[in-house]
Amino acid sequence: MEEKPTEISSSKMFGGYNRQYRHFSPTLGCSMTFTVYFPPPSSPSQKFPILYWLSGLTCTDENFIMKSGAQRAASSEGIALVAPDTSPRGLNIEGEADSWDFGVGAGFYLNAKEDKWKNWRMYDYVVKELPKVLSENFEQLDTSRASISGHSMGGHGALTIYLKNLEKYKAVSAFAPITNPTNCPWGQKAFSNYLGNDKSDWQEYDATLLIQKCSKISTPILIDQGEGDKFLHDQLLTHNFEDACKGANAPLVLRMQPGYDHSYYFISTFIDDHIHHHAKALKCA
Repeated sequence: MEEKPTEISSSKMFGGYNRQYRHFSPTLGCSMTFTVYFPPPSSPSQKFPILYWLSGLTCTDENFIMKSGAQRAASSEGIALVAPDTSPRGLNIEGEADSWDFGVGAGFYLNAKEDKWKNWRMYDYVVKELPKVLSENFEQLDTSRASISGHSMGGHGALTIYLKNLEKYKAVSAFAPITNPTNCPWGQKAFSNYLGNDKSDWQEYDATLLIQKCSKISTPILIDQGEGDKFLHDQLLTHNFEDACKGANAPLVLRMQPGYDHSYYFISTFIDDHIHHHAKALKCA
């Protein structure tokens, strides 16, 4: 067993606790932080299902925990929230902090193939390492009952991780996800640098392309998208994913929300619906 995560902060909220931890990640080669919201237990032996939340560009594990208000519904539903960071940090790779949409805070939830960025393996960290750390160190968490959600770059991460691992997650949802990164500037910048120029490697991390290969999705995919989001038409490409779902006969609940933008004001307005969506799937598990 690897060294235990160290608790670095704890705050009570809606009867439960937000607890932030630091641990060394062999997958990423650096220290990482993650935050868990533990809801109040109804009995000493209660084990909570997990909703993983993947954050967007420039974020850390703290943004969702501090801004979303998700803990109110998570407390009443008895679901633990797990928020990892968005990239490796502190590796001092040349160029890692030169731009806000690539490098630090912009891991894109993939496994990089270019040697310079070999530590950028957020896909393996989220799918393999973090669940193992949770299961070995927190007996109150039931990692066999898990769901996944996220925002923007993290919505891309949630969708692609879910579609590549249908056996691991009971449901997926997203706010304003980057749904077709092979066709948008953010995705093309990240994929060309992390994965190289072989576009067949890019396709492995594009939800619009992955959904076309999936035939066993039973729980509807829930997406909320603000119609006032300035990134909708050039970066997020939500309707490309909608069309792909129709073509694949995949169940999608896409809610276009008039007037809402890309911010946490938007997320906090609709987060309870997402918690209830996941609670239903997790409790049927």
